[in-house]
Amino acid sequence: MNDAPAFDVAAAHKHFAAHCFNSAWDLIDKSNRTPEEDRLMVALNQASLYHWMNRADCTNENLSIGYWQASRIQSLLGNAAEATRQAEVCLGYSGSLEPFYLGYAYEALARAAALAGNTNEGSEYKSRSEAQAALVQNASNRAALLSDLEGLK
Repeated sequence: MNDAPAFDVAAAHKHFAAHCFNSAWDLIDKSNRTPEEDRLMVALNQASLYHWMNRADCTNENLSIGYWQASRIQSLLGNAAEATRQAEVCLGYSGSLEPFYLGYAYEALARAAALAGNTNEGSEYKSRSEAQAALVQNASNRAALLSDLEGLK
């Protein structure tokens, strides 16, 4: 008995890592999601992470971005504890990366802290993110990070 699939597994992981991430992002951007779409958004993010983790070319950058998205989704859904947990995982993958990624890890932590009502902690993480943003050399990446920080209360 041959258990090998009749398709290229590596190509499938490559396709679905990006497809699921982008589909989750489309739902993040949707202003009036249904409860079913909220659940789908979480599932798509988790599927994206699964497929990334099964790619030979997976890097800490990919996982930093995936867990940042997971934290953002949980923040959108009002789940402060899970948003924090996902942001902490993001930070773990971001520590040795360029300031853009580290800045977004701190942005996720700031967002989760604000959601949880931890004002002082949120302010500290926001300050750390702003310090990293100042180090981002790519102007559009820096602007994106600063724009997301502006959205924090």
